[in-house]
Amino acid sequence: MTTTVPSATAAHDALIDRLPPDFRFGVATSAFQIEGATAEDGRTPSIWDTFCRVPGAVDNGDDGDIACDHYHRMPEDVALLAALGLDTYRFSVSWSRVQPHGRGPVNPAGIGFYDRLVDELLARGITPWPTLYHWDLPQELQDAGGWPARDTAYRFADYAELVHDRLGDRVEHWTTLNEPFCSAVLGHVEGVHAPGGRSLADGVRAVHHLHLGHGLAVRRLRSAARRPLDLAVTHLLGTSGPATGSPADREAARRADAFGFRFYLDPILRGRYPQDLIDDLVVHGIEIPVQDGDLATIAAPIDTLGVNYYRSMRSSGVDGGGASHDAHGVPITRNLPHGGLPLTGLGWEVMPHDLTELLLRVSRDYPGTPMVITENGAAYDDRPGPDGFVDDTARTAYLAAHLAAVAEARTRGADVRGYLAWSFLDNFEWSYGYAQRFGLVRVDYPTQARIPKRSAHWLRDTAHRVRGAAPRT
Repeated sequence: MTTTVPSATAAHDALIDRLPPDFRFGVATSAFQIEGATAEDGRTPSIWDTFCRVPGAVDNGDDGDIACDHYHRMPEDVALLAALGLDTYRFSVSWSRVQPHGRGPVNPAGIGFYDRLVDELLARGITPWPTLYHWDLPQELQDAGGWPARDTAYRFADYAELVHDRLGDRVEHWTTLNEPFCSAVLGHVEGVHAPGGRSLADGVRAVHHLHLGHGLAVRRLRSAARRPLDLAVTHLLGTSGPATGSPADREAARRADAFGFRFYLDPILRGRYPQDLIDDLVVHGIEIPVQDGDLATIAAPIDTLGVNYYRSMRSSGVDGGGASHDAHGVPITRNLPHGGLPLTGLGWEVMPHDLTELLLRVSRDYPGTPMVITENGAAYDDRPGPDGFVDDTARTAYLAAHLAAVAEARTRGADVRGYLAWSFLDNFEWSYGYAQRFGLVRVDYPTQARIPKRSAHWLRDTAHRVRGAAPRT
């Protein structure tokens, strides 16, 4: 039985009101999830176009062919963003649209769309924050080996430079990658995301080459910069404690932390991979394919760490039958829910307190790292009432609790500079298709009508209150 979070409280408001007036408020989207127009103006298939055609890969057989039709409705969507009074819009660039073959020259029509998008945002006083890669690798590069192949990192750096060449005169904030964990592990190990692989070795290679592509892109953008840059990478992060105090569970929590947290932050922020992770991979006969100079490239300085947070898990070192090792002698690591907590529509536990602890942990372990919450949100089965209004009180309360958790982390020393809610629009939610709605704005897919929900009005009003400014008209 799905439950919901309690309503937003005065205590949340009191914490949120401690945020500084220059705290960044915005929303996030990604190209494949909203744009549609997948075969227009020279765009070629990405791995997600291909994955959507695999029977059973996506709920209800949904695909991104139309999505929110943002490609054709972009000016109206930007006007809606402006009406919500938000100062930052994080979007992603479709590699297949800008560089259709994953190599070679830029596609004028493809980059032209993002050129117009940036101009529309700036004209409305909204800061554009492009993400260069949000999981939609051109299929031609996948056919050539994809992220498990080292060459893809160099192709990504070339593509990043192409985008920057066109937009860099107006864009200051850039994110290289969104959630390498999902690209590598969900896509190459667990098989639930594109390209649908099931190989731990491929997943480990993909992680390293994603990191390498990030570092190469950072260096390219720095050298080509025509204005001050704020360069970021975004990671999906959470906490991972032991399910019990048993030695097996404590060791499972360490393994989960190494593979799901430090594997991603240590090379970028410390210039090395965790030794305990390297030792864990030896059990599987796997080595991280590091070559000379890679770690220095990967650790090229960034300005901001993007943090995507949805939930945390507990780790168990035994399977359902009590065994601590599988048939191949590999130690068991199981992720378990905490239990007894409110749930979102996806059955994800609502855990704002863990967001505070996560941000404090990053501040403690990687001191001097500015952060922005680049995604945080929840799916709920909210629907318009008879008057057409979407009274998504559960999502509103979720956002309030998590923004208050960010404010609490700031009061305790975490350098968090902004909060970008996921997501601006209901959209194609990857393997969940269109059934799960994360949007602050409802999309009626048959008509493509946009309906701002209560949560959108709440974020608008909260941003205005924190800024101490009158709402935009």
